[in-house]
Amino acid sequence: MHGCPCGFYGFEDGERSCTCSSTQVHRYRGRLSGPLMDRIDIHLEVPRVHYEVFEKKEEGESSREIRARVMRALEIQRERYRGMKILFNAQMGAREIERYARLDREGERLLRNAFEEMGLSARAHARILKVARTIADLEESDMIHPHHVAEAIQYRALDRE
Repeated sequence: MHGCPCGFYGFEDGERSCTCSSTQVHRYRGRLSGPLMDRIDIHLEVPRVHYEVFEKKEEGESSREIRARVMRALEIQRERYRGMKILFNAQMGAREIERYARLDREGERLLRNAFEEMGLSARAHARILKVARTIADLEESDMIHPHHVAEAIQYRALDRE
């Protein structure tokens, strides 16, 4: 979704800027309720793309490599949940989160700080843990490390506003 009715919220880059009042932005975003947004695992702000980006020929991870990593993460999850009625991390309930999405002391501290600073709900807390578990799986890590938690927190952009 756009950040506001005019579609330029957050793009104050000299080319175009938002013309909406804070009341209009608040009313626009209020159309999607907090409980509905809580049910969306990943919120990202996507900045405007300038044409120069397409001209750059930077080498990055290929689609084939990304697909292989995703397939490996799915395999890890299938193995983890073998014999259960769960296929993916997103389907974990409270019991499975407690068992499979444990954090070390530093990860706990990060999540606690985000919870308090961002005013997260219990549902957002659970979503962050599920996403952090998935990020760890993509790295083939048995443990969820603080950088996995930090990345998962970053995917809750709309909770920060």
